[in-house]
Amino acid sequence: MAKKLFIPGPIEVAPEILQAMASPMIGHRMPEYATLHKGVTDKLKELLFTRGKVFLATSSAFGVMEGAVRNLVGKRCANFCNGAFSDKWHDVTRRCGKEADAIKVEWGEPITPELVDATLATGKYDAITLIHNETSTGVMSPLPEIAAVLRKYPDVVSIIDTVSSMSALKIPLDELGIDCCIFGVQKALALPPGLAVFTASAKALERSRTMEGRGYYFDFQEFAALDEKNNTPSTPCISLIYALDCQLGRIFAEGLEARWQRHLDLAEYVRGWVRERGFDFLAAEPYRSITLTCAVNSRNVDLAELKKKLGERGYAFDNGYGKLKGKTFRIAHMGDMQLADLQDFTAQIDDILS
Repeated sequence: MAKKLFIPGPIEVAPEILQAMASPMIGHRMPEYATLHKGVTDKLKELLFTRGKVFLATSSAFGVMEGAVRNLVGKRCANFCNGAFSDKWHDVTRRCGKEADAIKVEWGEPITPELVDATLATGKYDAITLIHNETSTGVMSPLPEIAAVLRKYPDVVSIIDTVSSMSALKIPLDELGIDCCIFGVQKALALPPGLAVFTASAKALERSRTMEGRGYYFDFQEFAALDEKNNTPSTPCISLIYALDCQLGRIFAEGLEARWQRHLDLAEYVRGWVRERGFDFLAAEPYRSITLTCAVNSRNVDLAELKKKLGERGYAFDNGYGKLKGKTFRIAHMGDMQLADLQDFTAQIDDILS
């Protein structure tokens, strides 16, 4: 039985998207692909509020996260860590042979502008990694305020993961001054997994140009060269790019402001339900994610049993990630999800727990 997905990703995919993936295949060096590619990257630039380069990579986001480390970390990297995926990014940085420090705060806490400022004031770092919306904990760090701090350090390249936030709220890359923004498509963009999107500022491309050991598959210089031809260095996942083209059209048809407001409304609904049912929140109020809510299991519910029973009814439920498993649960509210979807899902939980 297929389950309706309320997990933090992959999330539900609309039938129109699946249909777009069934478009007839074309060759990636044919002019038809160049037309498709340019249409998609032009729309992405509008979504990201950037005039800079936007690249498509056939990979999970972590592929490009590793690629960014290889291309952009020279002297030493500050990996800001506040959850499972930011911790993992530090491990990736070290495995790439880069000098790096994990700047850690407790899971459930945000990365603050003050912490970024104090770290970069040491002069030890020429790059940072930061996850805007830490999916494991439901914490959204204050990116605009952090970006303002980063402008004080023009020699530092910023590598920002927006995997579970991009398109759910306004993230104006050029205004913020982000050098490399990375995200996948299986979360707020509501596509099947397998495609990553990333940007590279002029500063990032200049840094990449001087870097030894960039590798090939994620070499930013290769991406920049092929971008001139509206193409990719290696064969792309063309079916997913058709799907992305379709989804971007749907996003602009809804309207960006309406999309951002819908995500806020969904978040407020879930937060209200969590509060009314006597659960606590892992994140403090100003830092709660707009795309998923991480609730503390303060009622000591048997979350594994709840997950099983929801599964039997055709709903996918997440009972915490990593060391938070069983202690928290996460409910996604992103992508194409509507209020009625969440009302149905929470009603199922209420019925099981009653």
